[in-house]
Amino acid sequence: MCRGDEIKPGDLIEIFRSCYQHWAIYVGDGKVVHLAPECDRLANGAASVLAVLSDRAYVKKDWLDVVVRKDLYRVNNKHDSTHSLVPLAKILQRAEELVGSEMPYNLTTHNCEHFVMDLRYGVAMSDQVTDAIAVGTIGMMGVAAAMLRSAAKRRKHRYE
Repeated sequence: MCRGDEIKPGDLIEIFRSCYQHWAIYVGDGKVVHLAPECDRLANGAASVLAVLSDRAYVKKDWLDVVVRKDLYRVNNKHDSTHSLVPLAKILQRAEELVGSEMPYNLTTHNCEHFVMDLRYGVAMSDQVTDAIAVGTIGMMGVAAAMLRSAAKRRKHRYE
């Protein structure tokens, strides 16, 4: 959807997956830094379901083309007019320092969008979550995830 020469270091990249948007921050030379559960290499549907169940994620630095796969994407610095930007040098330094880190992951409070928004604006926020809560889908997904976790724990204890 975008040409590489239109993307500048520090730009937010919105990637349109089948049922959600994945977010990354462009760090230059064709690479992005993003927060992803370990299951992110799976097919879109499976990854999104497993991401709901995951409570850990990893900060990764990958080629933009590898992260995008065959999905559409765009530069989306959507809060530039309403939030102050963190200085570019600090965005890039912090992104690089975090690569390889394991972080808590929560669909509603600490997902890939929260991660990149915090890097660019110094505020962890997710319009995707806000919009979903408004229509009630995240609440249902959270309940389903909690039920699945509980069932998995009960099953695990049964076999120990």
